[in-house]
Amino acid sequence: MRVLLIGANGYIGRFVADRLLADPAVQLTALGRGDDADVRFDLSTGSPGALTRFLDAVHPGVVVNCAGATRAGARELTRHNTVAVATVCEALRRSGCGARLVQIGCGAEYGPSQPGSSTAEDAVPRPGGPYGVSKLAATELVLGSGLDAVVLRVFSPAGPGTPAGSPLGRLAEAMRRAMQSGDGELKLGGLGVQRDFVDVRDVARAVHAASLSAAQGVINIGSGRAVRLRDAAAVLARVAGYGGALHELDTPSGYPAAAPGGLHARADHGQGGLRAAIGHPRPDPDLAPSPAAYPYPDGCGSWQQADVRTARDRLGWRPRINLEESLADIWMEAACRI
Repeated sequence: MRVLLIGANGYIGRFVADRLLADPAVQLTALGRGDDADVRFDLSTGSPGALTRFLDAVHPGVVVNCAGATRAGARELTRHNTVAVATVCEALRRSGCGARLVQIGCGAEYGPSQPGSSTAEDAVPRPGGPYGVSKLAATELVLGSGLDAVVLRVFSPAGPGTPAGSPLGRLAEAMRRAMQSGDGELKLGGLGVQRDFVDVRDVARAVHAASLSAAQGVINIGSGRAVRLRDAAAVLARVAGYGGALHELDTPSGYPAAAPGGLHARADHGQGGLRAAIGHPRPDPDLAPSPAAYPYPDGCGSWQQADVRTARDRLGWRPRINLEESLADIWMEAACRI
């Protein structure tokens, strides 16, 4: 099976590439903006016609799109998450390769949900921020394209390679600094938010399964269990061997409060102290106010939990890696950071 992977250098794309390369039946070609891609092509600026010519030459049986942006302004998010997908869909429609499309969506497309509920694929999407809006628009383009396509709505990926700027990445960094400086107390704020964390390696398994399946439409990929960030912090402290006290604070003044779920940490030492913003960088008071921020930054409020029965029934997929293992891998990378 010849697979064209778009976004192989991204957080999810790297693990998808590893998973596909481990399958001896897969012949993988990577397309991306970096020099190490097999083929250099920028989806946000390249034409559908140019991509069509490449598809006709390579003739993949499956196209997996892991490319996209998570932290940018609305215009950039639209360009990288929506316009880019429009290019892929149009190129596939024009091409004679007849490839199946596996598109990586996200749980932020759903927006806030009722605490205690599990969000199924038939829920009406109401994204709470520009990132979710841009990804939902991409999903609608895929679903309306007439292609053989499936969208995997990935909830909150975690595990090795977790970006340092993500909430769990910033939490690990704050804990590393507290341990490095010998602080016996770590003060954290905004830990009441609950998210459905799924290991990125399990996400890669789901992409592999979707590539081989005939499933179409939207399929949720998550653990099926919401975890409070306060509990994730406690698990991270345990795997890190941090013996200090964890104290939760109210959201400090100066941080945006419009979007619930902001996660911040403060490790105080010396007279000046050290503050690490875990949910979203603190705005510089000397600069003009920034546009409305979504500190988590997914705009999903205080609760999100996936209903993953469709993935089980249609892909034969279940998550295998628990959150403690994911957090241990996040900590290992943070601890090695100089």
